[in-house]
Amino acid sequence: MDTFLSILNSVVSEAIAPDTAAVAIAVIGLNIHFGFTGLLNIGQAGYMLLGAYGMAISITHDIPLALAVLIGLVISLIFSLILGLPTLKLRGDYLAIVTISAAEIIRYTGRLAAFEDFTGGSQGIFGKSYQGPFISLSFLGDGSTTLLPLNYREAGGTGARIAGLLVALAALAAIVWVAKRMKSRGSDEPTVGTSATPKLLLAVLSVVMVLALFFSFPQSEPNTSVDGWWVRLVAWGLVGLSCLIVFLLVRSPWGRLLRGIREDEDAIRSLGKNVFAIKMQALIIGGMFGALGGMVYVLTGSVQADSMGRQLTFFAYTALLLGGAATIFGPVLGAIIFFSARILVREMSGAYVPNSIMSDQQTEQFSYIVVGIVLVLLVIFRPQGILGNKRELRFHV
Repeated sequence: MDTFLSILNSVVSEAIAPDTAAVAIAVIGLNIHFGFTGLLNIGQAGYMLLGAYGMAISITHDIPLALAVLIGLVISLIFSLILGLPTLKLRGDYLAIVTISAAEIIRYTGRLAAFEDFTGGSQGIFGKSYQGPFISLSFLGDGSTTLLPLNYREAGGTGARIAGLLVALAALAAIVWVAKRMKSRGSDEPTVGTSATPKLLLAVLSVVMVLALFFSFPQSEPNTSVDGWWVRLVAWGLVGLSCLIVFLLVRSPWGRLLRGIREDEDAIRSLGKNVFAIKMQALIIGGMFGALGGMVYVLTGSVQADSMGRQLTFFAYTALLLGGAATIFGPVLGAIIFFSARILVREMSGAYVPNSIMSDQQTEQFSYIVVGIVLVLLVIFRPQGILGNKRELRFHV
C-alpha cells in the first residue's frame, strides 16, 4: 500500500509540473489550429523551439526578460507569415507534410555547428545562462512550502490519507454523474434560461477533488528555484490566462468564422469573407501560444533542439484528442491526464514488474505503448475526447 501511495504521489507531482503546464499552453495553441480552424499543423514543436531560442538567446545577450519574451513571440509571428503565405491554401495531408518539414528544418538548424555561438549547437543553451532574470522576479522568498499545509500527516496518518483519496474519487464520480445529467438535459448548451446550478456544482466538486488530492498527496517544493513553486505559479497562471483568451476569442464573431472555415471554408468564402486572412490569423495566434509554451518548457531545463522534436508535437496531439478538440479546458485536462497516466504506468511497472521481465528503460517505453493503446481505443470509442462534442468533429481539411 505504501508503494502504491508513493506512486500516486509521483503522479500528482507530475500533474502540476511546469513541463505539463508548458505543453498545455502549446496544446491550447494547437487547439486553435486544429480544433477550431481545422488546420492540420504537425509542427507545433517548431513554434515551441523558436520561442525558447528567442527568449534564451536574447537573455544571454543581456536583453531584459520582458523584451526577450516579446522577441520570442515576434519570431513565431514572422515564422507563421513565412510558413503560411505559400502554404495555407493547402489542405489536409499536404499542409501536415509542410508543417512537420518546417519544424524539422528549425530543429536541424538549431543543431548546426555554424550557429553554435547562438544556439549552442547539439549541446543547446544551458539553463543557468538565461534562468537568472526569471528567478530574480520571485516574491516567494527562500525556503520551501508544502501544498496543502493541512494534510494527512497532521490528520491521522495513512488512514486519513486513504480517506482523502476516497473523497477525491467520490468527487470525481459525482463530477462525471453531473456532467452526464447536464448533457442528457442539454444544459451544457448556451441556451437562454439555462440554470447555472449544475455548472456551479461542477465547480464546487472540482475544488473538493483537488483539495482532497493535495490533502492525501501534499507537494513540498522550494519556493524560489528552477523547479520550485515560483515556476509552477507562473506556468499555471499562464495556462489560466491562455484559456481565458481563447474563451473570449472563440465566442467572438471571429471565433464563429473559425468554426465555419473548419466545417466548410467554401461556404464562408461565398459570404465574402477572406478565408486566407482568417487562417493566417489563426496560425499566428496558435503559433504564439506554442512559442509561449516553449519558453515555459525550458525554464526548468535547457534549450536543446532534440528535446522539442516531432515527438513533442505528437504528445500535444495526444493531449488534445484526449481532452477534447474545440473545447476550452480540453487541452489542459488532456495534458494533465497524458503526463500523469504515463508516470502512473511507468512507476507501477517499475515497482511491480520484476527486472528479469522488464528493465527500467523498458518501463519507460512500455508507458508510451500503453498510452498509445489507450489513445487508439479513445479515438475508436470516443473520438470527441473527454470534454468534446461530436458535432465539433465536422472538419473540411
